[in-house]
Amino acid sequence: MNIGPYKFDSAIFLAPMAGVTDRPFRQLCYRLGADLCVSEMVTSQKHLWNSRKTQLRLNHEGEQGIRSVQIAGTEPDALAQAALFNVENGAQIIDINMGCPAKKVCNVQAGSALLKNEALVSDILSAVTSAVAVPVTLKIRTGWDRDNKNAVSIARIAEDCGIQALSVHGRTRADGYKGEAEYDTIAAVKAAIDIPVIANGDIRDPQKAKAVLDYTRADGLMIGRGAQGNPWLFQQIKQYLADGSMLAPPDNQAICRVLSTHLKNLYEFYGELSGVRIARKHIGWYIKASENFDTQEAESFRQHINQVDDANLQFELVTEYFKSQHRPVAVKIRAA
Repeated sequence: MNIGPYKFDSAIFLAPMAGVTDRPFRQLCYRLGADLCVSEMVTSQKHLWNSRKTQLRLNHEGEQGIRSVQIAGTEPDALAQAALFNVENGAQIIDINMGCPAKKVCNVQAGSALLKNEALVSDILSAVTSAVAVPVTLKIRTGWDRDNKNAVSIARIAEDCGIQALSVHGRTRADGYKGEAEYDTIAAVKAAIDIPVIANGDIRDPQKAKAVLDYTRADGLMIGRGAQGNPWLFQQIKQYLADGSMLAPPDNQAICRVLSTHLKNLYEFYGELSGVRIARKHIGWYIKASENFDTQEAESFRQHINQVDDANLQFELVTEYFKSQHRPVAVKIRAA
């Protein structure tokens, strides 16, 4: 599949996740096989562009791979300006957020709340695609609740407005992240339009990845929470799709090497104080993904490491913990 000038053979993407898909995590996922990593969403509110939070989200310095930046907002002109601003700052693909179910986003009628207003969706998509020369993509949900699934209608609007690829999460806005994703709606979207469709939701292992592709006929997959603590998932899926074989899961030493690099990059990117705090959730995800750890011991260590504020001590304790686990581990692959 193609998105503008960018060609993808397997199209296994990292989903945009606020507070997760920062530059250190995108770099890691690119290195471990992701074909495209979409940034955390950047607000269309111009007065916030110079804030530390937004500046960090805009930071792609030294990043390997295509720079895809997600923007969020409600006003067509503001989103068009945000798209242009991000392109001027290095974005190679602009992704529009109409999939986030978070209350603080939907309460201002952004994210998946926009699915209720198809006329506004059309205005936004037209404004953004007209403002920039780079490809524009869109991420949506199946609808705003289970009685109002309008993803097919939105998909047709997107295609008509010049959107070059569409990612569909198999839940409604009302579902949040509860229950199981469904793929009938994604299959219907794929059958209705000609632009690439990316399936997202509950893709937790290579077998599920292939099953979703076969069922929906989607052009690619987007992995979200399944990559947290398990960035090897991209390689595992690509290998399985290529020849049906399963890559051996990383052992503790391999996990430790990747986690060590990840921690160092977090400290460098955020500074030691913020880096330590942000690292805590990632450490927890790596621990939870390693199913051969003693559960009680692992939970005790996680609680202990969450009290550590010093970067050197956090790094030393984490690396020693993983090195001390001598048994090979199998990685649990969790929901996207």
